[in-house]
Amino acid sequence: MSERLNVNVTSEFGELEGVIVHTPGLEVEEMTPETAKRALYSDILNLAVAGKEYQQMKGVLSKTSRCFEVKDLLSEVLTNDLVRQKLLQEICTAEGATDILPALLEIQSDELARQLIQGVPIKRDNLTRYLSQERFSLAPLHNFLFTRDASMSFRDEVVIGKMANKVRDREAMIMETIFKNHPMLEAKTINPFQPNELTIGKNRMIEGGDFQVARKDVLVIGTGIRTSTEGIDFILENIKEKKEKIQHILIQELPDMPESFIHLDMVFTFLDRDACMVYEPLILGTNRYHTIHIQIENGEVTSITEEKNLPKALRKLGMDLKPIHCGGSKDIWTQEREQWHSGANFLAIAPGQVIGYERNVNTVEELNKNGFEVIKAEDYISGKAELPKGGKCVITIAGSELARGGGGARCMSMPFRRKAVEW
Repeated sequence: MSERLNVNVTSEFGELEGVIVHTPGLEVEEMTPETAKRALYSDILNLAVAGKEYQQMKGVLSKTSRCFEVKDLLSEVLTNDLVRQKLLQEICTAEGATDILPALLEIQSDELARQLIQGVPIKRDNLTRYLSQERFSLAPLHNFLFTRDASMSFRDEVVIGKMANKVRDREAMIMETIFKNHPMLEAKTINPFQPNELTIGKNRMIEGGDFQVARKDVLVIGTGIRTSTEGIDFILENIKEKKEKIQHILIQELPDMPESFIHLDMVFTFLDRDACMVYEPLILGTNRYHTIHIQIENGEVTSITEEKNLPKALRKLGMDLKPIHCGGSKDIWTQEREQWHSGANFLAIAPGQVIGYERNVNTVEELNKNGFEVIKAEDYISGKAELPKGGKCVITIAGSELARGGGGARCMSMPFRRKAVEW
């Protein structure tokens, strides 16, 4: 494979050129009521329905960008024996399954990639394993359809996620292996995980759902149950090391509850140079959750100040974004209901052109009132509808089942390359 794609992301809404996704597979069907909670789900998805809905999103992405599957990229890097040995050693050691390492090393790359995602069934060949209540030596990665969390692109680098829950650690290991070793991808990886640290960095957590690139000099990061202040400090230290002129990090504190506030992108996403989607009660309302602005200059923190809210903080930095309300402007109950089903979670494929769930009818109507043409994903994929050249639109995908997994279009995609935005 001679072509190389450089990682380059300097905004959340530049025209999408490269994205990694993971179509949900058998790992979703392997969930039971007992394991759902351990897998961070509040319900079990119907794969047949969720899969059809996912194909609408993937169909749009494939038509507008270079779209790659995690499993394919993983299978390709596993053909390298050294890469295979290193990744399997790392996974088996971390998950207490070194006994199965020799057997895994013998499996063909395609099948091994599948098992690392869908689970390695337990081989009941001794008493302990025979009596074990577990079905797998390596559990299925139920959350991998949310490819956003395990790695984050910023400029020409990829930050590897330090996941808040151990059940997701393997996702980060796989994404790091892909970005470090795939011959098509050109990127420097930054990993906050240091296995030898005993106390320093112990509480370091950062996930992609909290990590948003506003501009090449402005990051917006949420801190809550999935991304810790120590995780953000790790990003801060990496920015300081570059000793660049002026960089900014805007931090938004998030409540621990409800679980729909799990990441920043569940309450705030960028839509365009001049528009953002907000869950109004948290982002604009009066509450006790801080919005902090850290300014870094020539390798030093020159100020840490508190701001009124994210849109006002961004305005001070020259980004004047009109907040569009998730759930519409009429009723706080409708806002709450639609936020629960990822009503604020949009993925931009170009400035002002975004993908979201059609089920959030009040949110879609609010976008339409603000100049976004509504286009059904199936109409765009079939050629019945075209995206407006240079105009705003919201492409709606079905989400009756997918939304129950706790994430939207932004959660289910990992952009690694976007065109620079003309300001």
